[in-house]
Amino acid sequence: MRVRDLRVWYGTERGAVRAVDGVSFDLTAGETLGLVGESGCGKSTLGRGILGLLPAGAATDGEVLYEGRNLVALPPRELRGLRGPDLGLIFQEPMTRLNPLMRVRDHFLELLRTHEPGIGEAQARRRSLETLGAMGIPPTRFDQYPHEFSGGMRQRIMIALALTLRPRVLVADEPTTALDVLVEAQILAILADLRRNFDTALLLITHNLGIVAEACDRVAVMYAGRIAEQGDARTVFADPAHPYTRELLRSTISLATTELHYIPGAPPDLADPPPGCRFHPRCPDAMRVCPAQDPVELDLPAGQRVACWLHGPGGAVPEGGTLPLEREEIALAEEA
Repeated sequence: MRVRDLRVWYGTERGAVRAVDGVSFDLTAGETLGLVGESGCGKSTLGRGILGLLPAGAATDGEVLYEGRNLVALPPRELRGLRGPDLGLIFQEPMTRLNPLMRVRDHFLELLRTHEPGIGEAQARRRSLETLGAMGIPPTRFDQYPHEFSGGMRQRIMIALALTLRPRVLVADEPTTALDVLVEAQILAILADLRRNFDTALLLITHNLGIVAEACDRVAVMYAGRIAEQGDARTVFADPAHPYTRELLRSTISLATTELHYIPGAPPDLADPPPGCRFHPRCPDAMRVCPAQDPVELDLPAGQRVACWLHGPGGAVPEGGTLPLEREEIALAEEA
């Protein structure tokens, strides 16, 4: 799958809210891409925009290329046919996605009969119980209603529903929320098996940088509707190129943490984002050029792709982390 200049915005009384503003990345078969960033940066909207699962009033532009087709331009009926066997989504809030009037078995039977009309009830039951069993849900609970499960078990049911048809591209929106660490490890192992055995491409949306370090091949760091940095997960974690990535990593708590660190302020209002680099009001390395112009995306020698004036145009940053004023003026002149 190739995403190119994807934009998603919502119409409001205050004007357009650009939740996703010009995002591009590749997601190959058998790969896991971690999408990280603070709440309100557009991660969930990006995931649902890729699959065309946006509320009424949302508009989408750009390209999501899958097997030679642009999903953004597909008729709704054709796109619905791809969801399930080709494109899957693990929702973030299971209680709002499971029908409270349907038993667990009815959710699975409806899914399988919709995409495989010829399937028999016995086969559908067997496949459903196999997937639920892998999530730690015993067969004795197959005939129960969603309200009879804990939040963590409902989350596992949602994951099982998404995995039943073994989609080729899976968007997992916070799949381990509300789960204890043992079940979290189990689910990550299942997702890894799905990727390994069926060559599934996985977009893993999460706040947990530890999960990204453990389970992802590449990582994309999102801020205010845009990708600030993307690249190999180990490279990005070892040597973050964007100040936002660096500050996120510094804010992570580990056994070696001696004092808490946080990023002052909050992500901007996407109905009225700041000019230039959207991170500049909170950036410890902000320069005069940052609020004046959007940063240029550059490919760094280490392999990351980063949008930050610290890295160009004009070469590497001197030791100390900020460009001299003369270099700032040169950069502005070159872009004018």
